[in-house]
Amino acid sequence: MTDRPSLRPTRLGHLELANRLAVAPMTRVSAAEYGVPTEEMADYYTEFAAGGFGLVITEGTYPDTAFSQGYRNQPGLATEAHVDGWRRVTSRVHAAGSPIIAQLMHAGALSQGSAYGEERVAPSAVQPIGEMMPEYGGRGPWTSPRELTTAEIDQVIANFVQAAHHAKAAGFDGVELHGANGYLLDQFLTVYTNQRVDRYGGTVANRIRFTAEIAAAVKAADLGDFVLGVRLSQTKVNDFEYRWPGGAEDGEVIFERLAETGIDYLHIASEGRNWIDTARLDGTETITGLARRVTGLPVIANGGMHVLDQAEQVLADGHADLLSIARGALTNSDLPRRWAKQVETDRFDHAMLHPKATLANVRQWRQDRSA
Repeated sequence: MTDRPSLRPTRLGHLELANRLAVAPMTRVSAAEYGVPTEEMADYYTEFAAGGFGLVITEGTYPDTAFSQGYRNQPGLATEAHVDGWRRVTSRVHAAGSPIIAQLMHAGALSQGSAYGEERVAPSAVQPIGEMMPEYGGRGPWTSPRELTTAEIDQVIANFVQAAHHAKAAGFDGVELHGANGYLLDQFLTVYTNQRVDRYGGTVANRIRFTAEIAAAVKAADLGDFVLGVRLSQTKVNDFEYRWPGGAEDGEVIFERLAETGIDYLHIASEGRNWIDTARLDGTETITGLARRVTGLPVIANGGMHVLDQAEQVLADGHADLLSIARGALTNSDLPRRWAKQVETDRFDHAMLHPKATLANVRQWRQDRSA
């Protein structure tokens, strides 16, 4: 083993991690029709644990059967069948040596297919900008959502709590609330998608309230030793240019409010951008560095962390405590072992995700490449 910062052990909540490398959430739209995880998914997640990743975070998993599913064949944590399916995954990942955290994701207005109906909800009735993503089964402009009532907001919060209980029953070591990339929690935080005039709209303190209330409710649930994190981003799947209008001042409010709920970590995403493209705030401080300074919590940085020199620099300079890797992990499920042995890693190829970002297409790409 080399003495690389990325390969040093660390802690996340009560979890002891073998290194600082986490598998980032990556939507693979490969569950059964009603969201039950498959044996193929168990193979996929186990590969990362066997490959030496200190932590595995699942793809976004919908928490209810009402309006939360984002894509057809997306997995859920809303039913007992989902729990049984995930239990097979978590037991194998644990046997291979890694903890695993379930990311809970409500798509809101950015739903582009559901087994339970086509109604879309959001903080406000604002049509999302851009077009749906063909890699995940979408096509054409987004459909306008309807505005959630306050009673429905309360129900969404309760659904997240129930999904966290399901995650615990399924053998997960914790849950991560997906408050990034333009999905429902991020829609509440984003100025142009949240036009509410009640306590969930207006100031940044009001716009982060929904995410904070979910975090507080999950933290208050009787889940025992269970890690709770929140993933945030400025950019979105349908808007790579968006930044928090108040910059670092907004960041301080957002991070402080979430830390008050008792969460165990923050995960700052870059939505397919390189970390440095989205990390810089006003002056020289980075968004991940700000999160660390304001909260004192472990922070996971994301975006281009498969580039070894950048990954090591982010940790060495104190910008983050852990790194989450998506494209590099998809291409190299044994990336930590390769880094430890100083073996060259394979480059990511977008052809892996076409025509759809399924596990079947990833497997076919790998077979074609090795032929």
